Amino acid sequence: MESSTATFAFRAVGTVRSPYTATGEIPKGLGAEHRAEGTIEIFPEYEAALQDVEGFSHLYVLWVFDRAGALPETWVGTPPADDRPHGVFATRSPRRPNPLALTVVELLRREGRILHVRGIDMLDGTPVLDVKPYLSSISEERLRRGWLAEAEARRAAGGANLGSRQPGGWEGRVDISPDFDAPLPPEIQGAFEDPRVAPQVLRTRK
Repeated sequence: MESSTATFAFRAVGTVRSPYTATGEIPKGLGAEHRAEGTIEIFPEYEAALQDVEGFSHLYVLWVFDRAGALPETWVGTPPADDRPHGVFATRSPRRPNPLALTVVELLRREGRILHVRGIDMLDGTPVLDVKPYLSSISEERLRRGWLAEAEARRAAGGANLGSRQPGGWEGRVDISPDFDAPLPPEIQGAFEDPRVAPQVLRTRK
């Protein structure tokens, strides 16, 4: 059996240049769209790894919530986009056992080791761990959106309190989908302007 205490060291391969410098600036909530443009700057020693990447229209970007704060007391909590609790693995909360995030961006163009992209939802200076071509063979009719679809239905019916939280649960920004638009409650947004965590085993550059 694998040990739950096993650790892995990752090396950042680049950094994000984003128009967002505070979490409150990033669109959130049901229905929000991420259309901001920015760049992913790959470090010089990995430039060769970008060969032929410009042939793809979209990319997966694996990155780190490097300023998310302390871990929650429980792995179940109520995100701002819903009024019901969910497990952390059913959301995109930044406060998770391993503070990793995955974003799909549109590749606009490549200039050497600089990737110009649209769809940025990271803060400026975010460490990037990996970039991969976006490929999917799953048809739209086979995709399910779980509790998010239910929350959207309740919101449409006017029955969801998107600002509620479960005591002892998560606080701060919870990224659950590329389509949010409900803002964070003021008491959350003010307290967590930069909610991303720096794992001790991650080596990054400034």
